[in-house]
Amino acid sequence: MAASTHTVTNQAPPLVGYDVFAADRALVEAVERHLDPRLLDEARDELTTLGRTTGSAQVQEWGVLANENPPKLRTHDRYGNRVDEVEFHPSWHRLLGKGVSAGLTAAWSRPGGHLRRAAGFIVWTQAEAGHGCPLSMTHAAVPALRTDPALAAEWEPRLTSTVYDQGLRPAAQKAGVLFGMGMTEKQGGSDVRANTTEARPLAEDGTYELTGHKWFCSAPMSDGFLVLAQAPGGLTCFLVPRVLADGTRNVFRIQRLKDKLGNRSNASGEIEFDGTWARRVGDEGRGVRTIIEMVSATRLDCVLGAASLMRQAVAQAVHHSAHREAFGGKLIDKPLMRNVLADLALESEAATTLAMRLAAAYDDGGGEEERAFLRLAVPAAKYWVTKRCTPVAVEALECLGGNGYVEESGMPRLLRESPLNSIWEGAGNVQALDLLRALQREPQALNAFLREVGLARGADHRLDGAIKNLLTELADLDGIEARARRLAERIALVLQGSLLVRYAPPEVADAFCASRLGGDWGSAFGTLPHSLDLATVVERARPVS
Repeated sequence: MAASTHTVTNQAPPLVGYDVFAADRALVEAVERHLDPRLLDEARDELTTLGRTTGSAQVQEWGVLANENPPKLRTHDRYGNRVDEVEFHPSWHRLLGKGVSAGLTAAWSRPGGHLRRAAGFIVWTQAEAGHGCPLSMTHAAVPALRTDPALAAEWEPRLTSTVYDQGLRPAAQKAGVLFGMGMTEKQGGSDVRANTTEARPLAEDGTYELTGHKWFCSAPMSDGFLVLAQAPGGLTCFLVPRVLADGTRNVFRIQRLKDKLGNRSNASGEIEFDGTWARRVGDEGRGVRTIIEMVSATRLDCVLGAASLMRQAVAQAVHHSAHREAFGGKLIDKPLMRNVLADLALESEAATTLAMRLAAAYDDGGGEEERAFLRLAVPAAKYWVTKRCTPVAVEALECLGGNGYVEESGMPRLLRESPLNSIWEGAGNVQALDLLRALQREPQALNAFLREVGLARGADHRLDGAIKNLLTELADLDGIEARARRLAERIALVLQGSLLVRYAPPEVADAFCASRLGGDWGSAFGTLPHSLDLATVVERARPVS
């Protein structure tokens, strides 16, 4: 037997066996702040249970296996019959089943549902981000279907069910269903009005036959889909079931699955319709207006997904630094590393605080003020928070050095996932232009935003100055389209700053305002003013519970 050459020392233990919810102070405080006090005890119990499950060794292994064994397309059965099925590793089904049972598709059916779901989504998708797509699509389909009360009555109980019922069967025979979405086509991309898929009316009122394609269909293994197609009256929204009421398969040909940068556990496909049966949702020619409620909900989920990924990246970086020694002490105690960790923690907390404020607005019961606030805040948050995800993932990985660059650390998976939420549901320019439309056509949206940030006025001079500068920019409409990204960034930062000033510890708010609003910041993480209380900021982000 070979002699032992060394003893393993100075390696951080795995971040496992902890409560992912309780360890996230910013998230816990957001739930306590926004949720009806009468619901708090129940919500805490649910989220604590989910947090412990997420942090368990078993669930972390599920995430690894789901990513190491990506889905496979099976177009035909052994006899040559076309089946168009997607096969997943058992770990995917375990993750998705747990997400459904935890209520991550049930926000619309219970009090405080959106806030509770948002917190659960941030917690649970830290185990594995890919299966968040079908959870998101299923959740977001509800408001679009509500434009047709009959369809909503039929489908909403299945969509909001907490039972994961896998396998393709008629929806009426299932205890719960999943939904996907098909909007984009080869020739149009984000310009969905350029779609060429045709919808021909059938004899039965409200039913159509679709012919065409979808270049990017989310969650193609689902039970139903909301898609856009050109009807005689213009671009229209349709519901396409995978299995028809008589048990036959609808024509839904999956041509191939996308080979993606990240999000490897999740299936995204190219779809062909050829005489595909569909049911109209909403009026002909109002497809974008009908499906936009689904898009808005999925855009919020992109913010939640980015906040989730950032939190996990920061937790890993702080955990590693708290255990790793270098140059005579713990990394976490070294002034320069502390600056980097604090900077990352600020980005993560600002993202979580903003995401949860948006979720709380959905729980307002449809109040006009909150709807107006969301109209501006959602595209701004989707633009900015999702764009901050990749630099956070890169810097957090670097905190682990070479250990972070190897697959076993999990950090490369976070890095590959990090650009996704910025691209999906409308990339950066789409969000910035949507924000411009809100500013130009819906003045009540800007008024609601200004009332929200005005609640923190006078508490920090740097925030006051940022609000003043933003108003100056908004007053100048010359060349506004070319400045749309700048406006989206400033609106998001001012909103984050106002929320942190009102709700975060003074050390966090001070550091955010000094750097993000006051300009005392470099071009990379780890360039915060040295005079700030950075140790408190880092300790707050440390994943211990």
